[in-house]
Amino acid sequence: MAHEPKGREREQRPEERQPEKQRPEERRPEEQRPGVRLAWLLRRWWEEAGNASGGTRPTQQALASKVGVDQTTLSRYLNPKHASTAPPRVVETLHTHLRAPAAELERARELCRAALEENSRQRSAGLESEPTGGTGTGTADGGTVDADAPGVTSGDGTDGPGAPSRRRPRWVVPALVAAALVLAFVAGTVVRDQYAPDPRTPADGAAAGAAAVSGAPAEGALQWPLLLKQKEDLFTRGRALQHLLKEREYEVKADGFFTDETQEAVMDFQRRKHLSPDGKVGKRTWPQLVKELGPGAEGHAVLALQELLNNTGQGGTEVSGRFTAATADDLRFFQRSHGLAPSGRSDVETWLFLLVFQSPPDDAPEYQRDTSPLPSAPA
Repeated sequence: MAHEPKGREREQRPEERQPEKQRPEERRPEEQRPGVRLAWLLRRWWEEAGNASGGTRPTQQALASKVGVDQTTLSRYLNPKHASTAPPRVVETLHTHLRAPAAELERARELCRAALEENSRQRSAGLESEPTGGTGTGTADGGTVDADAPGVTSGDGTDGPGAPSRRRPRWVVPALVAAALVLAFVAGTVVRDQYAPDPRTPADGAAAGAAAVSGAPAEGALQWPLLLKQKEDLFTRGRALQHLLKEREYEVKADGFFTDETQEAVMDFQRRKHLSPDGKVGKRTWPQLVKELGPGAEGHAVLALQELLNNTGQGGTEVSGRFTAATADDLRFFQRSHGLAPSGRSDVETWLFLLVFQSPPDDAPEYQRDTSPLPSAPA
């Protein structure tokens, strides 16, 4: 009778050895997005920061202060279930302060780049998949409500009920579809020419297109969003508008709500710029309102820029009212991601892309509340 091995002999059986534990960021990588894997990696750095001899793991509040972001933003970077992609500078800063293994820095950079590229592709795909049958109405400022684009109605070629039951040639259906599309296009052109206001007058209701650049959407693909008085919160775009008005020394509250106070400030600004004073901010008012900014600038216009940049989905941007080197780096990354010249300065075209490519709104963090005086703009 064969005896059963005992002790070490039994433990040496290969088939009974326990598999080694995998780190969370290494489990089934093909099923995890780069942003989630990056969040697992950053969280492990933080959890293991106190394992070194004599080391103490920093609190998230203390770590957020060292990194230069608020605690809410940092917690999203470290939460794989609700991951927010940390920008490259934050990844490198966390690696330094948490004394993470040197060999893992390049891996974290690769995950960061992959996650940011994925976010950019998803935003572009979402813009292209929006329905073209917009319901917005052209206004004197030339925009459409909530950035809905005017569409062209296309017909659908089908046979009538009296069509014979005999088999039709293969070219019949494509020919009918093509004819219906041509008729729809002609009808839309006639209606547009008949009812559209004269483009030379202030009542021009045509859509405003962004200038074509290398790698950017074609001319006319982007429109300045139209903001007007309403009860609903306009979130980041609304606060950016109000910060730009405050930069022009208008006494408005930067809370995102387009109230009578904001409308009166807009109308006064439009009169000063010889625009139609309709109180709506669209393709004619935005270019007059935004400012070109660069390193060293301070004030409410910088706050508007940082508010928009922080909500583009590429990671947290510090909203301080001061145009720092970190702000310039984040702006250059945004410009490269959208085919713009990476100048690190906010020209009119960059403002247009920032206003269009805004992520869905979140709850307003602490820095977005009007509770403290802000630095004045340079003369």
